[in-house]
Amino acid sequence: MPRADDARRRSLLIAAALGIAVPAWAQPAPPIRLVVPFTPGGSSDILARALAPRLALALGRNVIIDNRPGAGGSLGAAEVARAAPDGQTLLMGHIGTLAVNPALYPRLAYDPIKSFTPVAWVARVPNVLVVRAASPWKTLSDFVQSARARPGQLTYSSGGNGSAAHIGFEYLKLRTKIFVLHIPYRGTAPSINDLLAGQVDATFTGTPAVLPHVRSGRLRALAVGSSGRIDALPDVPTIAEAGYPGFEADQWYGVVAPAGTPAALVVRLNAEINKALALPDVARQLAAEGAVPAPGTPEDFARLIAREIPRWAEVVRAGNVQPN
Repeated sequence: MPRADDARRRSLLIAAALGIAVPAWAQPAPPIRLVVPFTPGGSSDILARALAPRLALALGRNVIIDNRPGAGGSLGAAEVARAAPDGQTLLMGHIGTLAVNPALYPRLAYDPIKSFTPVAWVARVPNVLVVRAASPWKTLSDFVQSARARPGQLTYSSGGNGSAAHIGFEYLKLRTKIFVLHIPYRGTAPSINDLLAGQVDATFTGTPAVLPHVRSGRLRALAVGSSGRIDALPDVPTIAEAGYPGFEADQWYGVVAPAGTPAALVVRLNAEINKALALPDVARQLAAEGAVPAPGTPEDFARLIAREIPRWAEVVRAGNVQPN
């Protein structure tokens, strides 16, 4: 027997074909577009795809992932900033798009504070420093000593100039006083593929993108950038433990909507995202990827964005980071 919603959908299509006017209340709700401003395969994409089906089920609407890469996430973010504030277009924002890019792009097409309405902080994702399993480096100290002995000869990859992995490694370089050559790629996935192929020596990026390769034995994790060890890699020390007290370089991710989105919509979306993050299967999925859920209020997320902008502006300045 056909389901009621299938029958309703066919009736609406028949009415449209016959030119019969269909009242607005009878029309199916349009899908929500969740823009991921990076290529598939990176941490933003992995987290968005974990969240989307649960959000769709709760809201009774399709949630479509729309990958819009370019300019360190700025192109996709700018597109969302220009969208109608009706709750139908959302951005999976992260540390790069919402905190780092203002320091990188003088003519940024959006303002991370003024152009968006924070909806929900989704997760923290520790960066992890990884090398090939066949490399000679077993610890962070090994890598640092080798980099100091051969300044500029070791290389690291990132998902692009100005990406979170780029900024994170520059922070690592500042703290460890090493010079490692940056090799940017067009996305996290190709940057990791070339690390696996031996084209570069290391990367320092979000756990979800590298954890499968660590577990398979193809990559070796030397240290994590979080303030404490993570459940996904309990035997891997933090960079602070490895000799650099106070070091912390998590990536973080959260959903924002265009500025002016009605408060009632924001409250509803926030509640449903927090419910999704509390589901055991979602928590397990995020934990398996090395991500830590970060449920909270829209105001919590707004405060995070505001305090991270000046912090990473200083790293960009000190490291003379250029987007192109």
